[in-house]
Amino acid sequence: MKQMGSDPISFLPNGVRPHLAGLCLMAATSLAAAAPPDFAQVKREWRSSEAWVLDRDGRPLQRLRVENKARRFEWVALDAVSPQLKAMLIAAEDQRFEEHDGVDWKAAMSAAAGHLGGSGARGASTLTMQLAAMLDPELQRADDATPRSMAQKLRQARAAMAIEKRWSKAQILEAYLNLVPFRGELTGVSAMSWGLFGKAPHGIDRREAAVAAALVRGPNAHAQRVTRRTCLLLTAQVEQRAKPESGRAAMQQNDSCAGLAAQVEQVLARGYEAFPAQNGAPHAARRILADAPVRGGTRITSTLDADVQAKARTALRARLTELTGRNVEDGAIIVLDNASGEVLAYVGSSGDLSRAAQVDGASAPRQAGSTLKPFLYALAIEERRLTAASVLDDALLKVQTDTGLYIPRNYATSSRGPVSVRASLASSLNIPAVRALAIVGPERFVERLRALGLSTVEESADHYGPSLALGSADVTLIELANAYRTLANGGMTSAVRLRRDVPQPAQRRVASAVASHIVGDMLADRAARAVAFGLASSLETPFWSAVKTGTSKDMRDNWTIGYSTRYTVAVWVGNASGSPMHDVSGVSGAAPLWRDLMLHLHPRGAGAGEPLPPPGVVATRLTYQPAIEAPRREVFMAGTERTLVRLAEPALQSAIVAPVAGSIHALDPDIPPANQRLIFKANAPPGAQWHLNGRPLGEARTTAWFPWPGKHLLRLVGADGQVLDQVDFEVRGARVKTAAR
Repeated sequence: MKQMGSDPISFLPNGVRPHLAGLCLMAATSLAAAAPPDFAQVKREWRSSEAWVLDRDGRPLQRLRVENKARRFEWVALDAVSPQLKAMLIAAEDQRFEEHDGVDWKAAMSAAAGHLGGSGARGASTLTMQLAAMLDPELQRADDATPRSMAQKLRQARAAMAIEKRWSKAQILEAYLNLVPFRGELTGVSAMSWGLFGKAPHGIDRREAAVAAALVRGPNAHAQRVTRRTCLLLTAQVEQRAKPESGRAAMQQNDSCAGLAAQVEQVLARGYEAFPAQNGAPHAARRILADAPVRGGTRITSTLDADVQAKARTALRARLTELTGRNVEDGAIIVLDNASGEVLAYVGSSGDLSRAAQVDGASAPRQAGSTLKPFLYALAIEERRLTAASVLDDALLKVQTDTGLYIPRNYATSSRGPVSVRASLASSLNIPAVRALAIVGPERFVERLRALGLSTVEESADHYGPSLALGSADVTLIELANAYRTLANGGMTSAVRLRRDVPQPAQRRVASAVASHIVGDMLADRAARAVAFGLASSLETPFWSAVKTGTSKDMRDNWTIGYSTRYTVAVWVGNASGSPMHDVSGVSGAAPLWRDLMLHLHPRGAGAGEPLPPPGVVATRLTYQPAIEAPRREVFMAGTERTLVRLAEPALQSAIVAPVAGSIHALDPDIPPANQRLIFKANAPPGAQWHLNGRPLGEARTTAWFPWPGKHLLRLVGADGQVLDQVDFEVRGARVKTAAR
């Protein structure tokens, strides 16, 4: 132990010396102690409260807290700490740090004299003694209000002196800075500097250093107390630098504390946040850690590509900014490597643009819209029920269900009459898709969707009904993306992979390679897509790509999902709350974002080629008669090919157009009768008549009938007396009010 003089207590009053001599004797008799841990061991066993998710090349992407007792960031080397902070901490806690051997006997005896004399002087715990208590739980106080016992204090002094014998002063100060609590849960210099000041430890300035040093004495002190102590520290440094008699010291003292109260209030009111630069994949990181909980300090290498992830996040924010005013604030993006199933980008929300940024839009079930149609047509082609050349009628369709009539309509509300499967899928026509579902069977389609990995398709086929063809089932973006990846891989599927240390899942076949190729060919057909989207749209890329859009009911969800031979990109745009967007369709909302990412993944078309047809695909020249579509090259499953599709001459079908069979109409007594007429309309031959409830009603032309409560039977009767069509309907409600007398 370094000597302080021949008599270390000679400066104290005679009455106090015997008590202190006894304490020194007790300490001296207890100096023999077990060896403390060495510096390397402490540093090795220290653990951050955070886990890091790295990208595929080891670049930090996301930091997530996994331990809740304290907030600790990475260990900081002493030379990476601001000199101002080191100096201020020593000045505040241990002014003779460089001189003593663990115990500052002079300060200890002054403190003891103050206690014995009733002055209430503070203790004299050195930085080394404080460090000893941090390393040994038995030396820590039970709580802030309970002082250490005399035995604890003696053991603490003994441990401090043992540390000083084995550690250098630099190691002691470095360990202290990384282990000391500063404020609330913020422990260590890194968590403190980022949590309170939003900067790295090397950037702490003089005033910030004084605030930090003031917090060591009282980590949970109120702002006024922290301000007073900070001012004292700043003032003390000024006094050491300038002579008071010069007049400059007093002026500098005032300057040092000017505006300090406001600064301290602002610092203590900050939200404790991690590095902004390591918040690039929060939803992916939570998904990774949920699958395999980890300890603090763990670094997990993900499959994500930091560049693709950053591009996806930036592009999403840019797209949503362009849609300002249309009530759309959220989105999600998934980018998959087709061959491996590795997730290259996983964006769960728009971040601060969203009022529900914590909701993972990539894993949240949402209504699929038209994005399920490719799997329906692939199944129909695989089972040889349809070909890409088959003709479906895009005309008014009424489907009777258990809950009433289901009448699907196209997005553009118009009908096109006879149309090929190719044009129906590429242009996303709804009525032909419902007809295709009736051909395949809802049960088979539900089975196929589940086989593709769409786990949220949980209900029975009867529950979804014919609307399943138009995407009434809920799906998640990541599972839907992987289902499209299955098409890109010729019907082979496997689970996606987010961690590099997880073995690549085995693939299994769930769909025909031939049918998958034909559907991809249809989704990539610019000419077939032009029926609905035109020749120039956000779905076009300068290289081969297959793409499908989807919009759910009331424009609540907006999808664009497509693939090249190398990558699959899936985009969802909408609101986490489920509120509808204003005039945002798949091609105007998500599609520009999808195209932007596809171009980023294939600079100048690199890595994008047209897929080779698998065995069993036959290409022929196809002509329609009459020419409902232009002659073209068409691809077929071997054995189903044809060169000519001849349509039967359409015959005039006599039918009642309105009212719809099974419909119910309600009268409102507050609406004038003239505004409540029910329209009868039919495709009728000359001489046809209306018959209502068995009574002639007149010529079968468009007729405005005054509705009357009850059940009614309307018939279309030909000139020869034959019933050409009939519908039943019901009118409900009271008699219409008459004018008051």
